[in-house]
Amino acid sequence: MHQGRSHQFILLPFVLIFIGCIQGSARAGDWLINSAPYTARVDVNKDGNELQLTNGLLRRTIRLKPNAATVALDNLNTGESLLRGVKPEAVVEIDGKRLNVGGLVGQSNYAFLRPDSIDQLKADPTAFQFVGYEVGKPVERFAWKQTRHHAPGVKWPPEGVTLRLDFAWPSQPANETGSEGNTNTQSRDILVSVHYELYNGLPCYSKWLTITNKTSSPVRLNKLTSEILAVVERASEVDELSIEGRTPPNMHVETDMAFGGMMATGANRRSYRWVPDPDFATQVNYEKKTPCLLEVGPDLGPAQEIAPGSTFESFRTWILPFDSTDRERCGLALRRMYRVIAPWTTENPIMMHLVASNEEAVRNAVDQCAETGFEMLILSFGSGFNMENEQPSTLEKAKTLSAYARSKGIQIGSYSLLASRAVGGGNDVEMPAGEKPVFGNSPCLESAWGQHYFERLYQFHRESGFTLLEHDGSYPGDFCMSEKHPGHHGLDDSRWNQWRKISDFYKWCRGQGFYLNVPDHYFLSGSSKTGMGYRETNWSLPRDQQVIHTRQNIFDGTWQKLPTMGWMFVPLTEYQGGGAAATIEPLKDHLDHYGRMLDSNFALGIQACYRGPRLYDTDQTRDLVKSKVAWFKAHREILESDLIHGRRADARDIDWMLHVNPLAKEKGMLVVFNPLDKPVTRNLKVNLYYTGLTDKASVHDGNEKLTTLPIARDYTIEIPVEVPANGMSWYVIE
Repeated sequence: MHQGRSHQFILLPFVLIFIGCIQGSARAGDWLINSAPYTARVDVNKDGNELQLTNGLLRRTIRLKPNAATVALDNLNTGESLLRGVKPEAVVEIDGKRLNVGGLVGQSNYAFLRPDSIDQLKADPTAFQFVGYEVGKPVERFAWKQTRHHAPGVKWPPEGVTLRLDFAWPSQPANETGSEGNTNTQSRDILVSVHYELYNGLPCYSKWLTITNKTSSPVRLNKLTSEILAVVERASEVDELSIEGRTPPNMHVETDMAFGGMMATGANRRSYRWVPDPDFATQVNYEKKTPCLLEVGPDLGPAQEIAPGSTFESFRTWILPFDSTDRERCGLALRRMYRVIAPWTTENPIMMHLVASNEEAVRNAVDQCAETGFEMLILSFGSGFNMENEQPSTLEKAKTLSAYARSKGIQIGSYSLLASRAVGGGNDVEMPAGEKPVFGNSPCLESAWGQHYFERLYQFHRESGFTLLEHDGSYPGDFCMSEKHPGHHGLDDSRWNQWRKISDFYKWCRGQGFYLNVPDHYFLSGSSKTGMGYRETNWSLPRDQQVIHTRQNIFDGTWQKLPTMGWMFVPLTEYQGGGAAATIEPLKDHLDHYGRMLDSNFALGIQACYRGPRLYDTDQTRDLVKSKVAWFKAHREILESDLIHGRRADARDIDWMLHVNPLAKEKGMLVVFNPLDKPVTRNLKVNLYYTGLTDKASVHDGNEKLTTLPIARDYTIEIPVEVPANGMSWYVIE
């Protein structure tokens, strides 16, 4: 007994050292801290019958014979096999014929897929047949003219590898008779290409289709499904599915056909879905309703005609399997994805929303922006400026204002409302009886009015000198049954055509270097910022409540958004009521509150819409704003980096968040707020894992008081914080 204890005590230090080495080794390879080792490539096996698309984080294995089909999808971070069965690479319906693209048949049990059973699977003769592949490098899917500050180190196009699989029309589709006299031989000269894009340092791939019509006649693409994955179920429940049983597998799915929401999940509800797998007969759910089959494709249309010699391109999908169920880590992975596939979202100009548009007011606002360090001026809703007005005087006024703004180094632009209004004249969307547009009213973007509206936007922004647009009430996905609108034929192609109208415009704006504020999830089509998430009427509450709501909204909104992707709001003048208790003007009388609102946004890396007639009214107010802006710019790189969520604001105790960036000189910044009427002093335990620091951390506060603190084995340190009453303190970590 004593001998056993002796061995235990002798071994314990070695066990701890071994565990520590494992932790250190695993952390050294953590792609969220150092992504450099994970380079995307395509490997071909020695027999030439199998490809592996991999970057060391994610691996997709594609068997090429007897037809091309994905036979494995592996999360190399966790060792998980994500796929349980083989499905077609895509499905298309052309001229009324529904055809699989690639795939293998004969799998008997869709609960798992043994490697040795893959050789027994057969080609489906009625599916498009694999004819070749090509490996390449990503190209920009649209231009990004980089005209303003953005996160250092971002690259466009993203680095990685592409793979294109080509498929030819089947020798005998199931709905052809096989009789030479009845077979549509012309339609066989159609090529479907399945495209993959895998990125360096990111466990995420993109997928899309192109369909080339090599015939002498047009063909009609009725429907498409660009991705079908039979994924391992997240939960198995025998009886009626609970909330957990209805939860899809642990991966993020997103497309650039997104609209009608500020969050990715809501905005993508028309482009993909998790459904039960009809082939999964052995699942434990009695009614076979487990949502474990991913289908990506528009739920309406596209119903597009492909002219002879032309190529149709689908929307793109991005799939990011998570390597954890931890909310913070999953959020960090998603935020990294946006930095890679939509790097313009890291643009984060400091903006003022002006509530007037006469020349004197605009010049004064431009001067104040330049004096305080603001970078952008928006002629806000309610300013009286209307870019839809086609009088020559409107364009001339814009040219005059933009020229003055440029002379002061300030970018200028305006506001336009698209949907959420009725325009009449047969130009509004036509809905079935009992149904209404998402916003209650909306014009059809492919009506005569809609086409003219976009012609005006293009013309105005080409000629005015304005370089930003706040596009409110953007297209929310409404379909239209009209058969009289010039830009679509009827219901089936209405959503696709309207989405293309708006997304093509946003992509054009991005290529011209224009900044886009859009309160919808159009990030992957070129927009940079949407609402962080707030209720507008909250900005009519008393000022002390607005401060708490600000930090709550930011805390909640940055789980899935970069700080740079969401705007907040600071009503300098009365906004939707609330009176004097809700208003900062006159600014000189509420400097404490103004300062707290500036701190609450800048210290969390957020730009707010500072909406009013001016940024300052006295020298003291000017100096306050100027000092806050200067502080933000001095620490801009770390402040615009990822946020680790600490304690959410509740007006009961201090709240805090931690910025992290292992690639920056300032690898972390802790910002702590005190909503109480008395100062708070305490030791705050903070986890520095995602700063990349391992042994010790140098910490200094605003007074440059330097402290070196040891980092514990769990990557935490205890920082002594002192936060003044109703104030903020910050601590740089290097």
